[in-house]
Amino acid sequence: MRPLARAAALVVPRRGRLLLGVALGAGAVAAAIGLLCTSGWLIVRAAERPPILQLTMAIVAVRTFGIARAVLRYAERLVTHDLAFRVLADLRRRFYVRLAPLVPAGLPRMRAGDLLSRFVADVDQLQHLYLRALAPPIVAGVVIALAVGVSAAVLPAAGIVLGVALLAAATVVPALTHVAARSAARRQAPARATLSAELVEALDGAAELAVLGQDEARLQRIRAADARLARLVRRDALAGGLATGLGTLLPGLALVGVLAVSLPAVHDGRLTGPWLGLLALMALAAFEAVQPLPAAAQQLAACARSAARLEEIVDAPVPVTDPADPAALPDEGELVAEAVGARFEGAARPALAAVDLRLAPGRAVALVGASGSGKTTLAELLVRFRDPDAGRVALGGTDVRALRQDDLRRTVLLAAQDARLFTTTIRENLLLAHREATDGDLLAALSAVGLGDFVARLPEGLDTHVGQDGSQLSGGQRRRLLVARALVSDARLLILDEPAAHLDPPAARALHERLLAESSRRGVLVIAHGVAGLERCDEIVVLHEGRVAERGTHDELLAAGGRYATMARALQVMA
Repeated sequence: MRPLARAAALVVPRRGRLLLGVALGAGAVAAAIGLLCTSGWLIVRAAERPPILQLTMAIVAVRTFGIARAVLRYAERLVTHDLAFRVLADLRRRFYVRLAPLVPAGLPRMRAGDLLSRFVADVDQLQHLYLRALAPPIVAGVVIALAVGVSAAVLPAAGIVLGVALLAAATVVPALTHVAARSAARRQAPARATLSAELVEALDGAAELAVLGQDEARLQRIRAADARLARLVRRDALAGGLATGLGTLLPGLALVGVLAVSLPAVHDGRLTGPWLGLLALMALAAFEAVQPLPAAAQQLAACARSAARLEEIVDAPVPVTDPADPAALPDEGELVAEAVGARFEGAARPALAAVDLRLAPGRAVALVGASGSGKTTLAELLVRFRDPDAGRVALGGTDVRALRQDDLRRTVLLAAQDARLFTTTIRENLLLAHREATDGDLLAALSAVGLGDFVARLPEGLDTHVGQDGSQLSGGQRRRLLVARALVSDARLLILDEPAAHLDPPAARALHERLLAESSRRGVLVIAHGVAGLERCDEIVVLHEGRVAERGTHDELLAAGGRYATMARALQVMA
């Protein structure tokens, strides 16, 4: 229950609203009980034809209770929903603040749909913790005490009978519901996450599934996941239905019990007819307060499961953290990786071992190697997406672990291979890197990556929408736009991971040459599989299985006849 307690603690700063909502809810239920009981007393008493003045107070009370019930219920809904939405906003903010530092190195291994389900469905579920799980028991407690107290004042035996029935309805029925709902939540939450993951993957890969003829197979998987969830919902609804039936039976039993002890009192003259009517209707009306409790128990179980799923993210270890006393960002200096090493959990060999690299403003460096050689891992170390297991990374002589991450990444910008375009315009995607950039800056960056003429031909120019993750662009255009976004930034050092992906060798050569020209005003590190267009680099570092296989200029590496020379010859054959 610890995750649930942590979620419930978010309401503490707004406990005033919670108490106000509880008070209004209790008042609304009390007014409903008062309306029914006073009406019953009035009807029976009026049948005795007393002087009208003896009924005036009851008539006014009926009107007062009727109006108060509507007003208080409206106010209660307004206050409690406002509270729930405020706390929900806090919860979303808290979850995102905890999630963001986990990307990309610390995020637990889970499917995108599962993560989306946690961020949306599980967070939404917790709004019921405040609306339907916490407030109803408090309201019920207040109303039970009031109803039993009034009944006992009229006839002690009736108060005892009503109290026993209400306590049974407030404890036994919710307990049975909670047991059934807890089992349901434990089974249904993973099933919902699986269905969500299948749907997200099917939508993201719809084109590929159609091309490969696997759309029907994927549809069958979605149907199977949906059928499994439906079976669980039906099975768990049966247990909930039994508890609901028991909750419906108890008011009738309470009425019979109250009448059983009240009728002899009427015959003995200890109780008048109007008060008998009041007790009978009190036995029915008081159960309005406990009717929400089985649903509250069900929501409590569902909220506990959702809170536990969210805590798996919130409690995940953060791979990198800011220092308590961060150092000042150096105004100048080179970015240096000194004998850095990194190993992924469960890997047979280290991803990097004793790798050195230097990148300074005005210097162009290339990092080449086959897939899996450690190029992207090194890039992540340089911008501190993860910390090295050995060695260190320093900027201007200061270990990057002593700097604030935001400061470091404003100075050293990584254009990752799997970076995303947002579903907005070309302009807005570029401005993410530098909000103060002018249209001239944006067009210059687009021209530098070979997209200037393309954008100029578009009817809406910079205001053209790119679609979801650049779906309206070709693979090469999408990649060029991502690189242009990096060029728009004012970072002193750029790390471009596979900027020429999806381009043919001539286009890749032209793009690499344009990007290396950026080194005249800032440092540029180009990460690539191939060697096209790298002749102008001040240094080329070749990685193989996480180690530096060779390093030098283009001419030096060709003369050495090693891996770089082999890749260069392969490029000539392809040309």
